[in-house]
Parts: sequence; C-alpha cells; structure tokens
Amino acid sequence: MTTAHWNDTVIAESDETVMVEGNHYFPSESISEEFFTQTEQQTVCPWKGTASYFTLDVDGEQNRDAAWSYLEPKEAAENIRGHYAFWKGVTITD
Repeated sequence: MTTAHWNDTVIAESDETVMVEGNHYFPSESISEEFFTQTEQQTVCPWKGTASYFTLDVDGEQNRDAAWSYLEPKEAAENIRGHYAFWKGVTITD
C-alpha cells in the first residue's frame, strides 16, 4: 500500500499508483477529497499536457499547490488521467 501524508494525516492511499518521472500518481478514488481545493495554478508539460494544482487543507493548515493532476492529459499520458501527485513536504511511503 502506498500512502501520501501531510501534517500527520493520510491524504491518499492506494495499491495502484502509477509511477511517472519519479512521482507516484494516486487514482482519484484513493484521495481524501475533503483536504483538496483546486487553485488557479497550472503548468504545461510538453508530453503530459496541462497540470491543475490543488491546495491541501488539513487541521487548519494549508499547503498551497502541493498536489497536481492532469485532468485532461495528452494521449501519451492517458494512464495518469485524473490521478494526483504530490510535492512540497508531502511524504510518500510504500
């Protein structure tokens, strides 16, 4: 089981993450949606497409743009459609 936690709270957990460029991408059904708020931040990857970012809000603390997802990826990255990856202090354990 692969787990993502921030602020001592599990925010995602799955046996079926997808590894891309060293990042675990968690399927949408494995995240705890109550901790995620989409922001206006976006970045563009030449082969994956446009990433949308999410702020984590756990126990009154926020970690801005700490999660991202390719909601409408390019064909080459279709396997991570709707999956979520993390950075900015989010800990991933296997």
